[in-house]
Amino acid sequence: MIRSVLVAGRGEIARRVFRTCRELGIATVAVHSDADAGAPHVREADTAVRLPGDAPADTYLRGDLIVRAALAAGADAVHPGYGFLSENAAFAAAVAEAGLSWIGPPPPAIEAMASKTRAKELMAAAGVPLLAPVDPAAATKAELPLLVKAAAGGGGRGMRLVTELADLEGELRAAEAEAAAAFGDGEVFVEPYVVGGRHVEVQILADAHGTVWTLGTRDCSLQRRHQKVIEEAPAPALPDELRDTLHRAAAQAARAIDYRGAGTVEFLVATDGRAYFLEMNTRLQVEHPVTEEIYRLDLVALQIRVAEGRPLEARPPAPSGHAVEARLYAEDPAAGWQPQTGTLHRLALPDGVRLDSGVTDGDTIGVHYDPLLAKVIAWAPSRDEAVRKLAGALERARIHGPATNRELLVRSLRHPEFTDAGALDTGFYDRNLAALTRPGEDAAAVFALAAALADAHGRSRFGGFRNVPSGPQAKTYAHAGTDHEVRYRLTRDGLLAEDFPGVRLLSLAPDEVVLEVDGLRRQFAVARHGDRVHVDAPHGSHAFTALPRFPDPTARTEPGSLLAPMPGTVVRIAPGLAEGDRVEAGQPLLWLEAMKMEHKITAPAAGTLTALPVHTGRQVEVGALLAVVAEPSATPAD
Repeated sequence: MIRSVLVAGRGEIARRVFRTCRELGIATVAVHSDADAGAPHVREADTAVRLPGDAPADTYLRGDLIVRAALAAGADAVHPGYGFLSENAAFAAAVAEAGLSWIGPPPPAIEAMASKTRAKELMAAAGVPLLAPVDPAAATKAELPLLVKAAAGGGGRGMRLVTELADLEGELRAAEAEAAAAFGDGEVFVEPYVVGGRHVEVQILADAHGTVWTLGTRDCSLQRRHQKVIEEAPAPALPDELRDTLHRAAAQAARAIDYRGAGTVEFLVATDGRAYFLEMNTRLQVEHPVTEEIYRLDLVALQIRVAEGRPLEARPPAPSGHAVEARLYAEDPAAGWQPQTGTLHRLALPDGVRLDSGVTDGDTIGVHYDPLLAKVIAWAPSRDEAVRKLAGALERARIHGPATNRELLVRSLRHPEFTDAGALDTGFYDRNLAALTRPGEDAAAVFALAAALADAHGRSRFGGFRNVPSGPQAKTYAHAGTDHEVRYRLTRDGLLAEDFPGVRLLSLAPDEVVLEVDGLRRQFAVARHGDRVHVDAPHGSHAFTALPRFPDPTARTEPGSLLAPMPGTVVRIAPGLAEGDRVEAGQPLLWLEAMKMEHKITAPAAGTLTALPVHTGRQVEVGALLAVVAEPSATPAD
């Protein structure tokens, strides 16, 4: 019997495992970096052990420290969570050697699937269909497009799409460097890139008594940077024959390596209906809640049951309904998916959906870890109902703090390509991102008016504004790259606002404004956090930055300056690049890493690199000067 569990991870998955442990009467132990000292998973654990330092390499990737922490805290089992060391066979072996129970597959099974290249060889021998690898030295134009992939790790790291043969060598080097930095293993391989393919996976669960469950399919085709954004179960619009083929292949994969515990077998489904093995994740997946919802199971509880040596039932329960999950990230999709940092003042979802979150109100979103804030999951009897339910819940959510991808999620769920399930494929955001991130400025303008009215009332000493006429008022807010200047007066006859002839003010308070817009009553909740104003309504939300009336004239930078768009670490500088070099527009200069993602900094125009004040390994804050590219002076016409 397991009585105390240490989770070798952080954030959302640690809280998820702790929740099940509490229900089972099992004590919980957290580990934490210095950056996570006040994190929710630490506060909620019965015992917490500090891992000195901030960087993952010094903390959550130190298996020796985690084993030592488990022994010191009196834990008798370790749950690997996901990420970090969750698929590290040596760590699993070290846990067992210390006399602790490992809530995961046996180390040999992890080792067998740790390298994608070795996993493919094993699956080919087991009869599982897969894509044939491509020799980069012999690749031809006819084989394009190609995908360069890291042999170790996951999450889209070390992955490059190649559409021109001339780019293959450079992308190989870039993928090798990123994979080595992320996983300590620079091995990469090349395979065909299937255009229009779907990412479909099968959840498996196996015990030590020969039982293997295949718990249906999930579709995870909506991805950014090869990382999943929206997932659902079951995968829609799959023919029964193909679904059976995937289930059989997943079970074959599990039995081929004597698997135990929870795992996921991932496939690429081509437009012709053929499926190919991609990889096997020997751990619990981020998207496991959609499977839990349709099977009414607790996969973490079942992981613990298997680790205790108990048998599964002969067959799993029958699935019911449909579930959809959206990953809420602190990022700006319109700015190259740049991660965002700062204080999360509020995260609240309406009732009726499941929220799995690693953060709570008041937490700080830092630069050291993944920008995932939460997963929002909706279940309903049918797919249409589940999608509608999730989109509505996200739209009504109150999320105050750093910018998020919430609006992108809502628009994605309502996009015709998504609602028409047969049109799903991994190229969704390549085709639709620009339209999905286009600001709705007409709607934003009304929200800005509500913000200005609430702000004026909050600063006024007069509650009975209708009997005290005001002078002309003006307020400017920044939103999605656009400045909104709101000009209005409150008179005895009501609101007079420029550019809003059809708007009537019905009621006003510092935290709530009710307007009549084109004959419709609209209620706006207003919250202020420093110079940020969040305005929420049942039909959407907007966040504004209040601009000063008189900008600081000294707040300027030299023309051509490239500033850090987020806090991070300079992980690479273009080989041979030095001050005085001539650079071309769009030429990569350096790469920043923040929140487990690399961000390429390119020259904004052709010119001369006149300054490069950073070096590899340097940590920079948002707005820090990275480089200066001086454009050639204009030459007068003859």
